[in-house]
Amino acid sequence: MSQRTYDDDARQPTTASLLRRDVPWQTYLTARLISDRDLQLIRAYDKRDWDTKREALKQAGPAHLQAFLTVLRNVTKEDTVQYVLALLDDTLTEQPSAAALFHEQSNSYANNQIDPYTIFLRLLQRTDWFTQEKACKLLAAIIVARPNKVVKEEVAQENGHGPADSASTSQGGSSEAEGVQTQLAGFVEWLCSQLRRPSHPGRSVPTAVAALSQLLRERPARALVYKAGGVQLLAPLIRAGNNFATGNNQLLYEVGLCAWQLSYHQPAAEAMGPASYVPGLVEIVRSAAKEKVVRVATLALSHLLEQDNLDLGPDMVEAGLPKAVAMRKAQPWEDEELKAALDFLESQLAVSLKLLSSFERYKKEVLSGSLDWAPLHTSPQFWKDNAQALTDKDHQLLRVLLKLLESSRSVKTLAVGCNDLGQFITYHPSGRQIVTDLKGKELVMRLMMNSDPEVQKQALLCVQKIMLAKDKAQFLAGESEA
Repeated sequence: MSQRTYDDDARQPTTASLLRRDVPWQTYLTARLISDRDLQLIRAYDKRDWDTKREALKQAGPAHLQAFLTVLRNVTKEDTVQYVLALLDDTLTEQPSAAALFHEQSNSYANNQIDPYTIFLRLLQRTDWFTQEKACKLLAAIIVARPNKVVKEEVAQENGHGPADSASTSQGGSSEAEGVQTQLAGFVEWLCSQLRRPSHPGRSVPTAVAALSQLLRERPARALVYKAGGVQLLAPLIRAGNNFATGNNQLLYEVGLCAWQLSYHQPAAEAMGPASYVPGLVEIVRSAAKEKVVRVATLALSHLLEQDNLDLGPDMVEAGLPKAVAMRKAQPWEDEELKAALDFLESQLAVSLKLLSSFERYKKEVLSGSLDWAPLHTSPQFWKDNAQALTDKDHQLLRVLLKLLESSRSVKTLAVGCNDLGQFITYHPSGRQIVTDLKGKELVMRLMMNSDPEVQKQALLCVQKIMLAKDKAQFLAGESEA
């Protein structure tokens, strides 16, 4: 699809400027693009004051909306399409509950009910940005307002804080539900395409993020957004944190809201660590000016930390979250959920901070190239907690340890290094295989011939752990510690 170049936003129409236009409705009747009934309903609503419009929606809202959908279906003239979209957008801005009327059956159109999803999805493919933006906004509101969704609070199932969760089931039958899911998938693909290659340099991203923040209330939408690459596409916005220009608090809030809601979809949550969501969310907690922005970022981090399998506590500590939480806890907050999340983060991060402090000392020692006997080298708890960390970043720290065993001339470093390698093999579920793949077995076997008795002893114990089954290696570890 070709895209226009938007060098000057001043040339783009606004809702207010469009609504000052007059549409030749009679011409469309003459061309048989609308019916007499359509014309009557349109004229009874168009150019009326809001008291009249509210009454019209109350008396025959579905019929009025079907008449305007007929125009959008049958008329291709850009000015008219833009006018109707501006009118509908103005209606939902003034009366958001009117979105539900798109789903109600109109007696006047009982045999010719127009599907709003199809209409607005088609309009997303038009080349003018105004049409795309308004169609996007309207479609998001209509999808969220559809009836027969089973809504429950995730707090009951997640045992934590959660956004309202819509199961997206339909009492109208599985075929209807599947149809909506197909339309939702198409909409999500379009939204993600706007994050990937924006149609408009300044408006595509905020428009897409606003729509996603609404759709992600529903569990099926979270899966669709993840499948479409949404986690990675939102990541740069999360990482930008408080670098958004002044006045973009709403975008910052909606980005944080997307992250929070996506954290309830397990595959998406698992992708957030590698996509560097944690530093970005921490920066938002630290720097955001608006309470609602702080709230969604804090809740997102809280729920990510609740998921033990993600092991993101150390990342949060390294990003400075404990200090940010302490600062935010010193402020008065009205929101009870935010206060509870800050309390949870404070208590849980204290544990991560303790573990990280021990590991950071160990990491610093290994990187220094000189090892010495200290309690953490022989502590079962230390190795249970930290063996996995040696494999981070393509086994970076483990490779440094092996390099020490290959090149160090210090007998103490060699002895402690053999011990550490043996501890890693014992407490990492794949330790033996990893060490073997990295040629560690050969290094340690050579050290069995070292002239120093302690190096020989530790090398022998390490080789035994490489050769023995895991349960026997753990027994041997207990014997050596005794």
